[in-house]
Amino acid sequence: MPKIGVFDSGIGGLSILDEAFLQAPSHDYLYLADSVNAPYGEQSSAWVASRSLQLCSWLISQSCSAVVVACNTATAQAIDQIRKKFPQIPIIGIEPGIKPAATLSQTKKVGVLATASTLQSEKFNALLATLLGDCEFITQAGVGLVPLIETGDLQHPQLEQLLIQYINPMVQANADTLVLGCTHYPFLEPLIQKLFGLNLHVINTSSAVIKQMCRLIPEATISEPGSVTYYSTQNSAQLETLAKQLMSHQRARQVSSEMVAI
Repeated sequence: MPKIGVFDSGIGGLSILDEAFLQAPSHDYLYLADSVNAPYGEQSSAWVASRSLQLCSWLISQSCSAVVVACNTATAQAIDQIRKKFPQIPIIGIEPGIKPAATLSQTKKVGVLATASTLQSEKFNALLATLLGDCEFITQAGVGLVPLIETGDLQHPQLEQLLIQYINPMVQANADTLVLGCTHYPFLEPLIQKLFGLNLHVINTSSAVIKQMCRLIPEATISEPGSVTYYSTQNSAQLETLAKQLMSHQRARQVSSEMVAI
């Protein structure tokens, strides 16, 4: 079976891996969390690009036949360089779903919650520029959210305080759609819906990313689930524990974890 590499600064990419287990369960997956350096959102563009190349190179050295860059910040700052260095390998990135949000919004006002690095990136702003005539986008950096999510405590009271601080101004400005522009943030969707109700339509792009992966790397016609190995640059056992806690679709034949120094 094809071996698919998935990497993120930490546990956020587990939201992408969870969707991969749902759509393509028979692949073998290597999930790499650069937890010793998380979060990436406040790092410089040059650092993120260099580090992302290192992580992608390591996954390819492990015989991965495709790599999913399961991090909005890394995609924004590094995917062009990664694709240039590895033209023979499918590299699937992720970007905030502002296009579908602009189509969906009835009020034509859309909130975008993302890391500071993603919001400041040329890639994001070039995409935004193509849609500004159709919709008003209210952008907000989710400072402080990723470190709290990395603990795995999604009931932490500070998470609720930060979400109210960041999203309430969007709702007051009549936004009816919220784009989650960081792969960590889908784990907060139940809390967002609890705070703001179902009238605020939440968009993340996990499903679209994995559909693209499946187009590039089709599954073999077998029913047996594949394996998954969790690698972390800090604490692989904790990563595996959080994966079991946060993901709802994991049904791998074999699960293991290992700490790596990259």
